[in-house]
Amino acid sequence: MAERVRDASGSDPETTPRGFRLLLGARGISYAGDALSMVALMLHVASSTGQALAVSALLLAGDFVPSLVAPFAGALADRFDRRRLMIGCELVQALTVAVIALALPPLWPLLGLVAVRAVAGQVFQPASRAAVPSLVPAAGLAAGNARLGLVTNVAELAGPLLAAALLPWLGTRGVLAVDAASFVVSAALLTGLPRLAPAALSVESLWKGARTGLGYLAGHRTVRVVALGFCAVVLCTGVDDVALVVLAQQDLRTGDAVAALLLGAVGLGLTAGYALLSRRGDRLGDRLGMPVLFAAGLAVSSAGNLLTGAVAHVAWAAAVVFTMQAGRGLGIAAIDVASNTLLQRLVPDGLLGRVFANLYGAVGAAAALSYVLGGLLLDAAGAPATLVAAGAGGVVCALLTGAALRARRVD
Repeated sequence: MAERVRDASGSDPETTPRGFRLLLGARGISYAGDALSMVALMLHVASSTGQALAVSALLLAGDFVPSLVAPFAGALADRFDRRRLMIGCELVQALTVAVIALALPPLWPLLGLVAVRAVAGQVFQPASRAAVPSLVPAAGLAAGNARLGLVTNVAELAGPLLAAALLPWLGTRGVLAVDAASFVVSAALLTGLPRLAPAALSVESLWKGARTGLGYLAGHRTVRVVALGFCAVVLCTGVDDVALVVLAQQDLRTGDAVAALLLGAVGLGLTAGYALLSRRGDRLGDRLGMPVLFAAGLAVSSAGNLLTGAVAHVAWAAAVVFTMQAGRGLGIAAIDVASNTLLQRLVPDGLLGRVFANLYGAVGAAAALSYVLGGLLLDAAGAPATLVAAGAGGVVCALLTGAALRARRVD
């Protein structure tokens, strides 16, 4: 692969290369600003419209709409120099958020602008994931993915806290201006990266390149198993955060503060998982194999939901649920690091952007479907039964995924 850093170059896998440090810094700043502005926009839409449906539409514009263009986003990541593409995406996002800050438009134009920003972010994501193998030594790939996950997770956790601190002083426009500036700073940091052209630049049209990426995802057995297993577990368990809020309020009969604390347990587990894997991820992957770590992460995250529903009525249920949800976070960290590392090792560099874009686009669609189907189950059966059913389905999917990957014997 062009300009990929290898062990033979003399790089110490325990030392973070400068280019990767720049990517970490850019991602952390951008994610914190993005989380900050989303809180501000949710509060703005809620107060200006008074409609919960409007807030839901805002979230769909930011989360679901980008998944519809995932095949084309990946094709772009394999067609152009990834450094320039990431810089361009950050600048597009900066400009879009600046327009929102200046105009604070009515709901429908606002949704359109949020969708534009989200699509630019969707193009950025596969390019950044595909760039990681070019910025870290091969022996430190899992640790590098874990560090990237750790930085972005901490940044996302910090975003709402920054919003709470800055909104009273800066207002909605000021907070959005901070987010626009964060994208500019991120783009400036990314200019320090080396050239990141894919090893085999795609020369196909955008449409044909998107079809090629989908065909590779469907045709490569191991990649297909990873994608199907990931999406199946998300389809089963994507409703878990909504169910957790209902569980806290209706079954555990706690206040909003405890409900927020239970939701925060996942972030705590994620942070701990990423921190552990940033130190031990490659060694653990060498011992177990990335397919085993991936399947284990699917199983642990699902079991966390199953056990949460099962213990909903025991003594000290809130404390037990907190522990189960922290364990779920550990599993999600394992899923993220193992899936990224496995695909980075298996997929040719010229197709890597499309595989990542299609995978995470499909995962986003599975999550949206889980919200709908899980919401129906939640209304019909209640939170404990929903969590047990979701967790049990996820565990079954995880076991089937592990068996399929084991049969393939992929390391």
